[in-house]
Amino acid sequence: MPNALATLTLALWPFVTVVLFQKLPPGRAVIVTLLVGYLFLPEPPAGFDFPLLPPLTKHTIPALSAFFMWFWLYSDDFRPLPRSPLAVGLLFLFIFSPVATALMNLHPVYWGEFVIQAMTIKDSIGFVIQQILLVIPFLLARRFLTQAEDQRDLMYAFMIGGLIYSVPMLLEIRLSPQLNLWIYGYYQHDFVQTIRFGGFRPMVFLYHGIWAAFFLLMSILAAFALWRAQKITSNWALLGAALYLTAVLVLAKSLGAWLFAAALIPSILLLGTRLKMLLAVCIAAFAITYPALKGVGLVPETAILEAAGNIDPDRAASLEFRFTNENRLLERAQEKPLFGWGNYNRNQIMNPSNGVIETITDGRWIILIGQLGWLGFLAEFGLLVLPVFLLWRETRYRSTEDYSVLIVPLSLILAVNVFDMLPNATLTPLTWLMAGALTGYAESLRDDRGAYQSNNRLQWRPVL
Repeated sequence: MPNALATLTLALWPFVTVVLFQKLPPGRAVIVTLLVGYLFLPEPPAGFDFPLLPPLTKHTIPALSAFFMWFWLYSDDFRPLPRSPLAVGLLFLFIFSPVATALMNLHPVYWGEFVIQAMTIKDSIGFVIQQILLVIPFLLARRFLTQAEDQRDLMYAFMIGGLIYSVPMLLEIRLSPQLNLWIYGYYQHDFVQTIRFGGFRPMVFLYHGIWAAFFLLMSILAAFALWRAQKITSNWALLGAALYLTAVLVLAKSLGAWLFAAALIPSILLLGTRLKMLLAVCIAAFAITYPALKGVGLVPETAILEAAGNIDPDRAASLEFRFTNENRLLERAQEKPLFGWGNYNRNQIMNPSNGVIETITDGRWIILIGQLGWLGFLAEFGLLVLPVFLLWRETRYRSTEDYSVLIVPLSLILAVNVFDMLPNATLTPLTWLMAGALTGYAESLRDDRGAYQSNNRLQWRPVL
């Protein structure tokens, strides 16, 4: 169980957020409180579990604290809703669809002699509160990270965060993942999953080694993008940082992050701005259409497993296990396709002879479709990938000199984050932060469109 220090750090974080908002511009305060909180605060089960509320943890306390500072310091300009009608619709669907989920699941589920309890109106209220807490980083970033300078700050924050985090990661690579146990008094995940390729995969204070490696990947892409966006010959420090982080990622022993790095680093360095944006759009489009493609049998699972087997037979076996569970859970979800089965493991498959849950949900997409249905999935994934499409729409007719070139690699990083939610449940506050920042920047570009159209005599089509 978490020790007193774990509880104390979570309890003091709102006060840290107050100081940050007093000392820093609001955009940087939002970035720092969310990023540092995500990287260094203790993972659940550390948190506060109040009656009628979802548990308050490292994933919600920094965002909720920053949200109150927004309301306190900027109440005269408190407009939390996006201006895109589609974004507003997805936001309301994201927040309130659990009410319909609860109403559709007011009866228990029977597996032989075993019973899984029904949902209640109280559950729907808790679900709605949970959804609000999840989306707060999106709303904060959409309000305070709307300018080119804010996108630059976000990229530098990822790079600097990766450089700082690489030190404890290297320590855990050498000694095994123990820092969370030593400092916060408990182990946050299964130790067996930290052993890879004859060594250790670091976690530091994150939930899993996959999460640590993926954050390092984001830091690497940010560093290469910053180096690429500036005068290359005068910014060797950025290149050195990027190469150092890449070396740490190799030592971190995470196959998925290695594959992403092998594909994306050359893309960042070699592709032009428009091609990188198109790549981000393609990745985002695949991420949101993957469940439908899988449902109609268009995902080449056999070919993917054969390719994975050529790289690592153990990872191929793990991937085959995931595919098998996904197919069973997808069939289960089709029984309640619109609003899902709700919580309490109602979306899982139970052995009616012994009451053991036989399925495991790894990917975020199958969790959403099983619990909240296709509408819940489209609401969450739609909110996350919508800014990529909005920015593509706003930038494809413009010269690259008329917008921040950093929004393109940032869109690519966001798209890859959403793509990674297909095999893993890696939704983090940082994903929402990027989505909100890019949504805010897309809105600012739309505001400037009239002047740009007048100057460049372009015929613009309606945007979403």
